[in-house]
Amino acid sequence: YFLQNQNLTTQENKIEQIKVPLDAKCPVCGMFVVKYPKWAANIVTNKGHTHYFDGVKDMMKFYFEPSKFHHNHSKDEFTKLYITDYYSLEMVDAKKCFFVLGSNIFGPMGHELVPFKNEMDAVEFSKFHSGKAILKFNSITKQIVYGLDQ
Repeated sequence: YFLQNQNLTTQENKIEQIKVPLDAKCPVCGMFVVKYPKWAANIVTNKGHTHYFDGVKDMMKFYFEPSKFHHNHSKDEFTKLYITDYYSLEMVDAKKCFFVLGSNIFGPMGHELVPFKNEMDAVEFSKFHSGKAILKFNSITKQIVYGLDQ
């Protein structure tokens, strides 16, 4: 709330969120992504097609091996990757984020890379939720991603 012209009003939430179509299914696990807005992620190709995911883990599986999920993309075709910040629920460029590995918080598909737009939030979350490491996008490997399923 804030005071405007001597009237107490609510401030509008102006964050941009990932808008998931009702029929969008994760190409990795087949789940309807719209059921998990707090975990939504997406990849946009250079042809304007968007793939939606129910978490960072599945987005990264697709990023590393799209052909495994019946798509003939290469990483070069992926122009934008977005995640949902765990605290603010804001859509954020995945390549600029921090990801907590090994926490006690589970996503729709179990163990997850929990995403944050800033390092301070990732550190705080990691401390309170038993995080094992904080990674930048370029530090995430295929082995780390698939290791989350073990």
